[in-house]
Formats: sequence, structure tokens, C-alpha cells
Amino acid sequence: MAKSHVVAKVPSIVSNLLLFGILIATFTTTGAQIGVCYGTLGKNLPTPREIISPYNQNDVKRMRLYCPNNDAVKALRGSNIELMLCVENERLQDIASNQASADDWVQKYVITYGNVNFKYIAVGNELNATGPLAPFVGPAMENIQNAISKAGLANKIKVSIAVYPIILQECPPPSKESFKLDYQPFLDPIISFLVRKPISVVS
Repeated sequence: MAKSHVVAKVPSIVSNLLLFGILIATFTTTGAQIGVCYGTLGKNLPTPREIISPYNQNDVKRMRLYCPNNDAVKALRGSNIELMLCVENERLQDIASNQASADDWVQKYVITYGNVNFKYIAVGNELNATGPLAPFVGPAMENIQNAISKAGLANKIKVSIAVYPIILQECPPPSKESFKLDYQPFLDPIISFLVRKPISVVS
């Protein structure tokens, strides 16, 4: 089933924390669920435990972390918040070329936290589709998927990727959109992966 993505307005209590990014509403069989990106770069930020309260108060059901963060993931233990965790861009080449590195990443950042509600692993974050890391994205997705499958979590955790909207042709409405041909070398292995392991691409 196709998933729709819409932008929602950030509640003021959440935006005041200066930690949250783009809102993503994903429609499921039970209705819309809102996810808020949790950025951890900055000064005088609330602690991760202090972040959970506004999520719950505003009925935010999903969180995206741009990279592994031990304290933030620990704070989610026992909560119902679904987590999208991103693989760091700087780890892509190593993970793409070495299955053991992918296995280690999943063990260290996912399996260790058995009572955290992981929903997605996003491989990389808003990569330059023509940059030096682009060729490693598809193979890294494959290896992370293999690691998740070996851990027996394939039915629980899906592998995805976050990309810049710039890869899309500007031809609204969304139903008429297509990818720019310039980015085909970057997208072909990703699309091939998603066809076999379908999950939406988040932009």
C-alpha cells in the first residue's frame, strides 16, 4: 500500500524546544500518525528524557534521529514512540563494503536496545546524489537489511533512505512527479532494493 507524506504544523510547545525539524504524517490503517525529527546539535538543549514529555503531550507517535544517540535511545525505552534511526553518512562506505560492519552497527545501535520501538533504519541522511558517497547507498541498504534479517527483525524494522526533494522533477501534482534522469545512477540500486523490500522514500 502506498504511503502519503504531508507537512503538518509544529505545536508551539514542541517548536519552543528548538530541537525539531520537519513533520512527517504517515497514514496507516489506523489513521494519520505524526513524526517529529529530533536534532541533537546545539547548545543548552533539554535532556533526552525531557524530550519525551512533549512528544507524549502532543500525541507525537514517531521520532527520527539523524544519527545514533545513546542517551536519546535510552530515553525511549518502554515508550510507544516509534523510532526511525539514521545510519551516519560517514559510515556508509564501510557498511556498504563490509557485511560485518553492518552487523556490528545493528548489534550496537538496535539489538542492544530490545525494549525500544524501532520502526525504520534510514541509510544515510539527505545525501548528495552525485557526490562521492552516492555509490555506497544501495549496497549499504542491502547490508543493513541483511543484518536486520539475521537478527530476526525483518518483520518489525524496515530499511529506508532520506533524500533531497531536488531529485524530483517539478511537475505537480505529486501523482505526476518523476525522478530526474541525472540521478538515475544513484536511484537505480535503491529502487531495485525497494522493489524487493518495499518501503517509502522519505524526503
